[in-house]
Amino acid sequence: MLGRTYDSQVCSVAGSLELVGERWTLLIVRDAFMGARRFEDFQRRTGMARNVLTDRLGRLVDDGIFKRVPYQEHPVRFEYRLTEKGIDLWPVIISLLQWGDRYVYPGRAPVLLVHKRCGGAVDDHRICETCGAKLGPRDVEARQGIGGGMVASRVASA
Repeated sequence: MLGRTYDSQVCSVAGSLELVGERWTLLIVRDAFMGARRFEDFQRRTGMARNVLTDRLGRLVDDGIFKRVPYQEHPVRFEYRLTEKGIDLWPVIISLLQWGDRYVYPGRAPVLLVHKRCGGAVDDHRICETCGAKLGPRDVEARQGIGGGMVASRVASA
């Protein structure tokens, strides 16, 4: 893993990877955009070991990407919600998804992103191919694609 300090190099890519570059971390962020909120949701969707998930969620909260919001008092239980900093990762997740569609699953995209309002596809610039609207995470829903990916869900509601 990269060090957290860069005495000989200042690099925003390396610094960003320190926060979100680990595989499980990006999958947690992806699932938050797909509607996961609770520990059990993330664990079920990723299949991640509980101790690893606990560690990753804690780091995401500490780094300000998620906030913990109580949803039950007795016993106290929390949901994990994307912060503005976390929501700003949406273009990164979408770019990785579209890159994977193009090079890992060509012609058989596991997940399709569509504009909620008109059903148009989301292009590489996050613009609706049908109506031309510039899209944010709350404007898009994920649908199961040709490759049999995730079931239909909203993409985000931080």
